[in-house]
Formats: sequence, structure tokens, C-alpha cells
Amino acid sequence: MITGAVLSHVRSSMRARLKILLLVFATLVVPRLHATGADSSTVSPVDPTACMSAISADDDDKVLGECGALIDNEKTARADRLKALIARAGTFTRKDQVDRAVADYDVALRLDPSQADLFNARGELCWKKGDRPKALADFAAAIKLNPDHAAAKGNYKRLAQELERLGALKAVAGKPSFNCATARRPVEKAICANPELADLDRAIYAVNTRVTREARNPAEARSLQREQDEFIARRNAGFGRAGYDLKKAMKERLQALTGVDGY
Repeated sequence: MITGAVLSHVRSSMRARLKILLLVFATLVVPRLHATGADSSTVSPVDPTACMSAISADDDDKVLGECGALIDNEKTARADRLKALIARAGTFTRKDQVDRAVADYDVALRLDPSQADLFNARGELCWKKGDRPKALADFAAAIKLNPDHAAAKGNYKRLAQELERLGALKAVAGKPSFNCATARRPVEKAICANPELADLDRAIYAVNTRVTREARNPAEARSLQREQDEFIARRNAGFGRAGYDLKKAMKERLQALTGVDGY
């Protein structure tokens, strides 16, 4: 269970990261935008003070209101709009409004596609929503812009490993732990013919192998393997008999091994 203290720590960490992002933007990006005359066509009468005050105060509600108004005003200076977008994206992230946060980062990156931090932040959100290819591309873009970007490099490595594991799982999906070509027992043929049963069989085998390998001593390892052998014997003998539910028996075995229900 996630405690209030943990949630508070996570939110504090997210706020700290946003402040760093905004500080980098203010010190490196804003001067460059003005120096290149990026705002020369729209010298803005819009006062960004309310939005900037909301950002400084970490007031999410005011960020949504004040910075939202600043973003929507067509006369807002480009640098101010960019800072407001970054701040609002952070607020949407903390409120778990991932799609809206991604949309703000999309606009921010169109305004300034040279910011590795923004690519990394958007990549983390895309990963969270399950768009792994987009997330990997964003992390790669961040690393291209800044080869020393530690967060992006770490994210890229972990996501690449995750994609590799998912690819491996996909390759064995619907296949049991044994070779169906040599299956002789009726229960084995039934498992081979049913992808769900095949996945259960493979999971049982994998978890049993792990817990046996991690046993505290040889005697415990032998005891664990004996339990698995007894389950297989009961499965083989019970299959086809009235009242025997193979799927239920396999799920119960997996639960006994993992301690987790609801597979």
C-alpha cells in the first residue's frame, strides 16, 4: 500500500525536478530566445507575473488557471509561453492527467526542439501510458541532444530491456514448458491445445525453478521439488476424472508458488 508519506515524497521529488527544468530553461533558453529576436514580432503586452508567481509558489490550481490563460493568449511572448507550458505539464503530470501533460510537452517541443529535458519528460509519460516506441524515440532524442543526460540514458536502457523481455515473452506465448511434439499424456495434449493452460504451465515451471534455485539449503530445494513432482503426479492422475478442473488446479499451484492470487 502506498502511504501518504510516500505519496508526499514522490510529489516533492516531482516538484523539485520541475523547478530544475524551469531553472535550466530560464538561464539557458530564455536569453537565447530573446537574443535571436524570437519575440520581435510580438512584443507582448501580456503580463506573465501571475503565472510566474503561481509557479514559484508551487500552487497547482493557480498554475492551471494563470498559466493556462497565459498559454492561450496569442500575444504572450514565446519564452513566457514555453515556461508556462513546462509548468502546466508538470501540474498535469502530478494530477495524473498524462495525455494533457504530453500535449503540453508536444507544444513546448515545437516551440523549442533543442531541450533534452523536455524529450526525456515526455518520454517518461509516453512510457507510463504504454506507448513504448514513442518513449524510446524520445529518450533517444534526449541523448542525441545531450549524450551525458543521465536520466534519459537510464530510461533508454531500462525501456530497451523491457522491450527485449516483452519480445521474448511474445515468442513463447501459448507454449508450455515441455515440447508438444513429444507429448503423449492426454493432459499434456490438452495443455498444448489451450494457450491459457500452456501459459499457466510455463509460469508454474518458471516460478518453481526460481524458488528451488533460491532455496536456503539443499534439503529445502529437494522438498520444494518434491512438492512440484507431487503436483504433476496429481495432475496426470486427476485429468479426465469427473470433477477435476485442470485450470483451477494449475492456478492454485501457481498461487501456492507465488503467494499471489488472481493469475
